[in-house]
Amino acid sequence: MASQRLEGKVALVTGAAKRIGRSIALRLAADGADVVVNYAHSKAEAEELVREIAARGRRALAVEADVSRSEDVRRMFAAVEKEFGRLDILVNNAGIIFRAKFEELTEEQWDRIMGTNLKSIYLCSQAAAPLLRRQGGGHIVNITSLGGLLPWPEFTHYCTSKAGAIMLTKCLARVLGPEILVNGVAPGTIQFPGEPPDETYIRRVPLHKTGTGEDIADAVAFFLQSEFITGQTLAVDGGRVLT
Repeated sequence: MASQRLEGKVALVTGAAKRIGRSIALRLAADGADVVVNYAHSKAEAEELVREIAARGRRALAVEADVSRSEDVRRMFAAVEKEFGRLDILVNNAGIIFRAKFEELTEEQWDRIMGTNLKSIYLCSQAAAPLLRRQGGGHIVNITSLGGLLPWPEFTHYCTSKAGAIMLTKCLARVLGPEILVNGVAPGTIQFPGEPPDETYIRRVPLHKTGTGEDIADAVAFFLQSEFITGQTLAVDGGRVLT
């Protein structure tokens, strides 16, 4: 049974239409929050998620915005304020990943991944801070990656963006505290129904399995119920960082 401990709260999840973002949005709704579903391209999936959240008795709003663009971010937060009049939780989940050898990495690719994975956290957190403080405080949770903790060949650009996200989490915890708590979740390999199992990962990690979207949503929910944790990044990875 849902706890409804977030009753009356409003949460915004970036990149929420699919995969991890969708799992987080559904968990926050199950815990009683109304949810803003941000998407960049996945309109159909975002609108379906809004319908699913509404069917569970919560308010939901789908907002198209490229969170690497300041004008889109300003428009999105204006829509949140107009529709709900408040914001209590921001989950910076939007992110991209692609493989590229460093010698062949283009400037456009570098800028694109930094914009989506790192700049978006800065833009959204900066826009969210006044709304969160208006309610007396709130929570920001950044979805980072093990790539920010471990160097991966052919993912220099991605690892750098996620390492930056982890440091930004620490910095934001200092500059936005004490009213706003800022933490991060670093997923390991997360798989969804219909995807072939990552046998290499499963053999390597101590728990011998990959994670689910619900595992990441649980970690987000953990941070949201704490008022004495800030600036931390939790690896949710089956023990991958130990190997």
